[in-house]
Amino acid sequence: MNLLFPKEKITFNLPDAEIAYYPNFFDSIGADEFFELLTNQIPWQQDNIMVFGKTHPQPRLTSLFGNEGKEYKYSNIVMKPNPWNPLLLLLKNEIEEVCTESFSTVLLNLYRDGKDSNGWHADNEKELGTNPVIASVSFGAERSFHLQHNTIKEQKLKINLEHGSLLLMKGTTQHFWKHQIPKTAKPIGSRINLTFRSIK
Repeated sequence: MNLLFPKEKITFNLPDAEIAYYPNFFDSIGADEFFELLTNQIPWQQDNIMVFGKTHPQPRLTSLFGNEGKEYKYSNIVMKPNPWNPLLLLLKNEIEEVCTESFSTVLLNLYRDGKDSNGWHADNEKELGTNPVIASVSFGAERSFHLQHNTIKEQKLKINLEHGSLLLMKGTTQHFWKHQIPKTAKPIGSRINLTFRSIK
């Protein structure tokens, strides 16, 4: 599909990172529809994670879809993928066209309210390869995405991930930066995030 109007793209001048943000990757009508379908069609689950030797319910719901046999492991969790469905293939194709990347897997996160979160981490699992490309799509309530350089402490960035937006991280980003979605005390609706990646 050749886009008549190129999508708005914001790039950030950061050391050791390649990060681009497309605030209106999907228009509001399409984003509303995707949010509704994903809420109701995805088999959401809540896994337990180990933090400082104690087991806790993960503070969000997740689901994994992808190519057969491409398990994904993180935080002592092993997820087996559901087979691609038409909705996720549609989203995958749209994103691959912009990223010029072929993704094998999508990890979906459902943040039910402001209490749900994702702590500081990097997407640097060895099965993602040396310089992984992570394409993150957001639907629903806007949440703040924090980035912090591992060694240059003054290098920080906050991005408000909008409904229908795409965030693209590539190059050496996962080696030198970590990121999080912090909790928020303000009343906030639910958000669905899809992180497309390639498991080698």
